[in-house]
Amino acid sequence: MSNYDSIFLKSLRWIQKWLVQTIVVPHDPLTDLNLDLSKPVVYVMKTESISDLAALNGITDSFGLPSPYEALTLNKVSIARVVCLEGRKPMIGQREGGEKFLDSFTQLLALHKQDKQLDIQLVPVSLYWGRTPGKEDDTMKAAVFERENPTWLRKFFMILFLGRHNFVQFSNAVSLRHMADEHGTDKSIAHKLVRVARVHFRRQRKVMTGPLLPNRQALFTALLKSESVKKAIEEEAASKKVSVDKARETAIVYLDEIAANYSDSLVRITERFLTWLWNKLYSGINIERAEQVRQLHHDGHEIIYVPCHRSHMDYLLISYILYYQGMVPPHIAAGINLNFFPAGPMFRRGGAFFIRRSFNGNKLYTAVFREYLDQLFAKGYSVEYFTEGGRSRTGRLLAPKTGMIAMTMNSVLRGIERPVTLVPVYLGYDHVMEVATYHKELSGKKKEKESLWQVFGAIRKLGNFGQGYVNFGEPINMQNFLTEQAPQWRAELAKDPEQKPSWFTPAVNVLANRVMTNINGAAAASAVTLTSLILLASEQNALERSQLERQLDLYLNLLKKVPYTPFTSVAQGSSKEVVDHCLGLNKFISTRDALGEIISIDPKIAVTMSYYRNNIIHLMVVPSLIANCLVQYEVHSRSEIKAIVNDFYPLLQAELFMGVADLDAYIDDIIDLLIVEQLVEETDSLQIVEAHISQLWLMAQTVSETLQRYAIIFNLLAHKPNVERAELENDSHLLAQRLGALHGITAPEFYDKKLYNTLSVKLKELGYLANDDKQEAVSRIRDHANGLLWSSVRQTIIDSVAAEHGQ
Repeated sequence: MSNYDSIFLKSLRWIQKWLVQTIVVPHDPLTDLNLDLSKPVVYVMKTESISDLAALNGITDSFGLPSPYEALTLNKVSIARVVCLEGRKPMIGQREGGEKFLDSFTQLLALHKQDKQLDIQLVPVSLYWGRTPGKEDDTMKAAVFERENPTWLRKFFMILFLGRHNFVQFSNAVSLRHMADEHGTDKSIAHKLVRVARVHFRRQRKVMTGPLLPNRQALFTALLKSESVKKAIEEEAASKKVSVDKARETAIVYLDEIAANYSDSLVRITERFLTWLWNKLYSGINIERAEQVRQLHHDGHEIIYVPCHRSHMDYLLISYILYYQGMVPPHIAAGINLNFFPAGPMFRRGGAFFIRRSFNGNKLYTAVFREYLDQLFAKGYSVEYFTEGGRSRTGRLLAPKTGMIAMTMNSVLRGIERPVTLVPVYLGYDHVMEVATYHKELSGKKKEKESLWQVFGAIRKLGNFGQGYVNFGEPINMQNFLTEQAPQWRAELAKDPEQKPSWFTPAVNVLANRVMTNINGAAAASAVTLTSLILLASEQNALERSQLERQLDLYLNLLKKVPYTPFTSVAQGSSKEVVDHCLGLNKFISTRDALGEIISIDPKIAVTMSYYRNNIIHLMVVPSLIANCLVQYEVHSRSEIKAIVNDFYPLLQAELFMGVADLDAYIDDIIDLLIVEQLVEETDSLQIVEAHISQLWLMAQTVSETLQRYAIIFNLLAHKPNVERAELENDSHLLAQRLGALHGITAPEFYDKKLYNTLSVKLKELGYLANDDKQEAVSRIRDHANGLLWSSVRQTIIDSVAAEHGQ
């Protein structure tokens, strides 16, 4: 009988089983970490611990991993399944020396020396009983609940009080075969393995628990002593003709209004509530590329999450997901409108810090906020802010507000040593709670002020909201970005740190657009968004089920085989399962007649469903434009299609934040897939397969409203080449309203003045406004846009433009 089978240890394990609830990070270690169970697995743990082994044993079987109690036999030698770096800490005296534990690594390397085919995978495993980071002024509490090096008595209390918050984290395996081949097998390599493992566990703990939390009042005192805030206080006193003490009191009021008051206890309580909430609301939360973010944390990056903003649920969802993915919930920049009782104080203790919608030239408030943000970065707290500045009402990304990005760039320029990385986050939902309210607001209803009654009203309406989607996009390293934009930025700042560089504002604008592009690059093409996109492209927002499923098969195949970016995700399962999922959410109507089943959108919510289509329209806009070229414009060569798409792409890029790396190659890949799907044939030219023309027609309709906007703009430009930008925006908006009234266009973004502003800014940037040299290009693009429209729509635009200009 092994030591682990004694009655005493079995009894301890039985008791611990009832006290402990374990959360595993990542949630599927075998898949996420690419573990190969055909090779021997040995776990590496920081400290020898009976309770840690029991917790690990409690979860290995469910993942198909070997038990830590199960010895490993290699070449007739039995070795322990677990190696540790140090012994357990006794109540009195020193822990056991490290030589015994070093010998375990030496033995494993020796086995690799004897057997050249052997390849043991060393899998680091970290265990955390609770995740309190501690505070900078911790005293007695830290002594009683010391987590990093507890004695058996402290561990007992930790299991008793924090056993329901036990985290077991697996890390990427290390190949001992690789180590042996590259570095040898002597004792010095064993020493190196132990040193590397110690660093790994230290970094892993910081990722899981975060830096020490500051005492709030001590933080205020430190901020008030900073040079920038002291200077702003003096300027406030002089400009307002008040005493310095009075100005300092105002600064303290600002700090109290802004600063978070993070509470680990509240986070633990909230975690239980949110677990209940997500289980009630959603049938699943789909998470992509969390491992890359964990690695950035592990490598010491200052992480700034920049998600899109769909719903007030966004604040809760990201923090919850990060917590369960083994990372610390960020400090979140929340609008001051959310600082109402009781939500405000709770958000603040959950890590929210509040920001005014506008600083209105308030230099003292600006200085206090910037210094607070600098402190968060300097102390290593991850931060989250929404670059759109508010929730999107149409489902498209809003134009970015650059204030927070500018302050982040300022902080980097002021000398943050470690790498600062922006992590774009795409958030998607099968159902957004506020979506009906959004369309009332777009119809002219005044936005309601956030209140406690809104919260209760939302909770009362909780139901089956399907699934949620959290996709982490391509990270942007700030230091690398600055070097790309201004190669000599460090030297320039060394000369004059106070001088704002001439390239600063353009660089901020480029960065803001890249963030939005990377958010859209991580889009989730879900069942609801894809089905909405297809049905809204049909003539009556309805299709036979078989036709809908064929179109879904085409889109699923296209998005998987010709991915928009490596960061996008696509709905899993067959087209039948996708339709069944949508019907289960009661978002679509299923009716039957003698000929079969019809899936449709209720006319009352067609505008609402455009919100979900708009979440992913950028993924299908180029394929749709290609299909339009084939079926409407009757273009038959790849080169012509590329020329047309390249003409429109800068405008698509501006309004949809698109970021296709190689557009011509992307077009070729799409056409190749259409050929494989037998929708198109290619001999000397591209020819439509008549039997499948309906699928191409349906695909072509996705971009139709976008082309109508472009036709309006370029017909106006062609008629009046020297039109002012403001006049072009106004005339375009008026013609869009007329076109919508005559042809039944209901999509809210079609009438969005801000969208026409975005397009006019891009046209000016491209040189199309008041530029005689561009008239040929304007006429060409007008002709393309007109040729891609239905004849009735085209004639309405031409007649309306002529009437507008008295022709």
